[in-house]
Amino acid sequence: MFRLFFSTVFIVVVLLNPLIAFASHSSDPTVSLLQNRISRNFSKKFCSAIQNGLSKDEAMTSAIIKTENIVSFSYNPQKKWIEKADLANQISIKVINDCGWSFGLMGKEGIDYFKSYFLEIYDKTTPNKKLSS
Repeated sequence: MFRLFFSTVFIVVVLLNPLIAFASHSSDPTVSLLQNRISRNFSKKFCSAIQNGLSKDEAMTSAIIKTENIVSFSYNPQKKWIEKADLANQISIKVINDCGWSFGLMGKEGIDYFKSYFLEIYDKTTPNKKLSS
């Protein structure tokens, strides 16, 4: 009898007082759409620079600066919720899929290499800026 009473009270408490959880901004669809736009923009600029004969370093620096300028002057309030690592991963996937073969990068290894390369050059190119803010 005591078990039945205890079980009933426990179930009522759990059902009537659900745990409070905070939603992650990174799961917000508007943040994902903004990340998609930024990664498409970066990939377009990077791949275009590679096709025009720039070195990987020159193409990377140029694409970072041009993309940074677009994001900096954007009035989209969602840009503050973008995580740099998530954006770097999305940019890497987009670039490798669009033109990675042209400079010898493919698959998961290519994406991982490009992501670390992007973050390294980004930190050197824009040490006092944050791509997403």
